[in-house]
Amino acid sequence: MAASHTARLSVVSALALAGILAVVASPAVRGQQDSRFRFKTGVDLVNVSATVTDANGRFVRSLTRDDFVVYEDGVPQPVSYFSNERVPVSLGIALDTSGSMAGDKIRSAQGALSRFLVDLLGPDDEIFLYRFSDEAVLVQDWTTDRGRLQWQLGRISPRGETVLYDTVAESIPLAQSGHHRKKALVIISDGNDTGSQTAVRDVRQLILESEVLVYAVGIDGGGDPRLSSQRPGGPRWPPIQLPFPWPGGRRVPGPRQPLPQPPAGGGGGARNADERVNEQALRAMTDESGGRTEVIRSAADLDPATASIADELSRQYYLAYASAAPKDGRWHDIRVEVRNRSYHVRARRGYVAS
Repeated sequence: MAASHTARLSVVSALALAGILAVVASPAVRGQQDSRFRFKTGVDLVNVSATVTDANGRFVRSLTRDDFVVYEDGVPQPVSYFSNERVPVSLGIALDTSGSMAGDKIRSAQGALSRFLVDLLGPDDEIFLYRFSDEAVLVQDWTTDRGRLQWQLGRISPRGETVLYDTVAESIPLAQSGHHRKKALVIISDGNDTGSQTAVRDVRQLILESEVLVYAVGIDGGGDPRLSSQRPGGPRWPPIQLPFPWPGGRRVPGPRQPLPQPPAGGGGGARNADERVNEQALRAMTDESGGRTEVIRSAADLDPATASIADELSRQYYLAYASAAPKDGRWHDIRVEVRNRSYHVRARRGYVAS
């Protein structure tokens, strides 16, 4: 009798354990676990995606953990996690659908993004889609359903102004909430901001407080023909210097290199007659995140531009390290180097310990 009762208890315990394991192994829970690395001691890891190119702009593959040195505030940090394999990405897309995008531009954007979503991204990547004109509209929340995304893309009609900064300000928190460890945002626009209530300075700080890689493709058909893209191996643009330490809050105190001022509508300024792509503002949003800005001459160049971004996302190295910095809301510099000094590394330049 006692043996039978013990056997029944063993069966119940085994079933309960199996149920727990099934829940832990479920995609939803794995996604939640992937959203942020954590040591068993509760110490957060700082996550960094690094793009490495050679002198000719070609991606460098097959590097190992020992090839990298990561510095926080000038002090070398032991790398706790390293991967040179492609990891899934939580990716947001913010598409300009203002009136100036009508015609060939929107058709080219729809075609390039359709190929980007279906042919170039991984099947496990999750995506959301914003469109922006007079307002920012979340067309599609997180999904892996490519057919639904294509359908939503096909329904877009351009009209109105360009609230670029408002849209990025809404997109960053959503991108940060993605289930995958790697998080990115791709912005496609053909013009300057003409109606946002948010200033580019505040958008930039939101980005710096996140782990989101920000990429921008600006269509500037009337620009200087000498404009060069910032594809891998392109010119390095001078960074905007940040003070150290950086207290938390919405403004950066102390002397610093001036930031781009918000154009028309960006924080209440007067309307700017020049509504072409503001390359400086785009770089203020992308460069310190570890992403990049590419300015193209024609909407026909959108396909290779988005393909280049997809290629980069698939060839990055993923590193994480445990930071001993207190959670005091201050800014901490990050510098990633490889031992071969002929290689160029692009990665996020710091984080806010909050």
